[in-house]
Amino acid sequence: MKKLLGLLVLLAVGAAFVFVPKNENAVSASTEDGLKVGDIAPDFKLRNIDGRMISLADLKGANGSPAKGYIVTFTCNTCPYAVMYEDRIIELHNKYAAKGWPVVAIQPNDPSIKAGDSMEEMKIRAKEKGFPFVYLFDDGQKVYPQYGATRTPHIFLLDSTKKVRYIGAIDNNPQDAEAVTKRYVEEAIAAVEAGKEPDPSLTKAIGCGIKAK
Repeated sequence: MKKLLGLLVLLAVGAAFVFVPKNENAVSASTEDGLKVGDIAPDFKLRNIDGRMISLADLKGANGSPAKGYIVTFTCNTCPYAVMYEDRIIELHNKYAAKGWPVVAIQPNDPSIKAGDSMEEMKIRAKEKGFPFVYLFDDGQKVYPQYGATRTPHIFLLDSTKKVRYIGAIDNNPQDAEAVTKRYVEEAIAAVEAGKEPDPSLTKAIGCGIKAK
């Protein structure tokens, strides 16, 4: 009887180690699918909150000059991490769009799962925050899997040829903008403009998992 009880205890302990509950706010460096650093990103045509269909090719640098690159940002209205980063995403666009690096924000969540991420709610949030960048809806969830985005927010920094130069987080402190010590996106842009490879070129994206059916 004691041997049988011991065996049952061992089986229970083993099962506990095998089962890992899903954590919506876990981190992810990359996925097996999607883009890797060095790949050429596909263009897309997605609806903006103003009704226009927007592609990367439509976005220009200062005074209508060709863009030097694109800060493609998968984000949403409802994730607490995305909300914490809203002001920093606005600052990135305000600082770098004039230098030829516009933010391209894409909302990838399925609104049937997250009603707060519908196009109407996107319009409301963009107006409340005064988003200066395009805010596109990945209708049908066709773009984010091509890129390999897994979290909101998740950054893909592309150069003028749409080559992926950096993937990951905006910086190293989601909770406290004042305590940031590494500004990954800004440092990656500086490296590219200096003709160097960003280091790091891949960091962990911290945020909520993208909601798909």
